[in-house]
Amino acid sequence: MQSRQERPAVLFDLDGTLTDPFVGITGSLRHVMEKMGRTAPAAEDLRACIGPPIQDTFARLLETADEALVWAAVGHYRQRYGEVGKFENKVIPGIPEALARCVDAGFFLSVATSKVETYTGDILDHFDLARFFDAVHGSALDGTNAEKADLIRHILDVEPVDPTRTVMIGDRSHDIVGAKANALPAIGVLWGFGERAELTDAGAAEIVTHPHELSGAIGNLLTPLPA
Repeated sequence: MQSRQERPAVLFDLDGTLTDPFVGITGSLRHVMEKMGRTAPAAEDLRACIGPPIQDTFARLLETADEALVWAAVGHYRQRYGEVGKFENKVIPGIPEALARCVDAGFFLSVATSKVETYTGDILDHFDLARFFDAVHGSALDGTNAEKADLIRHILDVEPVDPTRTVMIGDRSHDIVGAKANALPAIGVLWGFGERAELTDAGAAEIVTHPHELSGAIGNLLTPLPA
C-alpha cells in the first residue's frame, strides 16, 4: 500500500486558476490609488496586476521603491479586500469537476497562492472549494512566501508529497517560474490573466484552455488519471 509520504501532488494557484477575482482585486486596487491621492487606472488596465505579489504591484503602480509607501498601500488594500473584495469573486466553470477528478485519482491537492493565507481560506470556504484540498498555502501578512518559488519550496518541505511527482498549475508566469525553481513541471491555464506567450516563454510543460483538459495534462506529467 502506498504511504501518505509517497503521494503524488497537484498544486493550484488561486486567482485566475480556481476563481475569477477580477472585480474584487481591481476594485480594491482602484480604491487604494484614490486613497493614496493618485489617479485610479481603469479596471481593465489592471488585469496584469492580478497574480504577482501585492507588494510588487504597488511598487509598480506607485512608481516607488519606498517600502513604507508600498506597505501603506498594502494596508489600504487589505482593509477593503478583506471586508469586501475577496467575495467579489466567482468560481471558474468546470473547476469543481476538475478538482473532484484529482481527488478521485488519489492526488494530494494544495492551494499555492501569493494571496494572504487567511483570505485564501475564507474564499475557499465561501465558494465551497475547501472540501477538495488537503492543504492551503499562501503568503503571511509580512510578505513571507509571497514569491512563488519560496512558497512552493515551503510546501514541499512541510507537506507529505513526493517532489518527483508533483505539478504546479497556474495562469501567470510567476507560477511557472516558481515551479521550475523547485524542479517541478508546470501546467499553464488560459482562462486566467496570462497570455499563451507569457506561459510558453516561462517554460510551461503543458498549456490548457479549459478545466476539463487538466486531467489529461496532469496525466501526461504524472500518474495518469482514470478515463
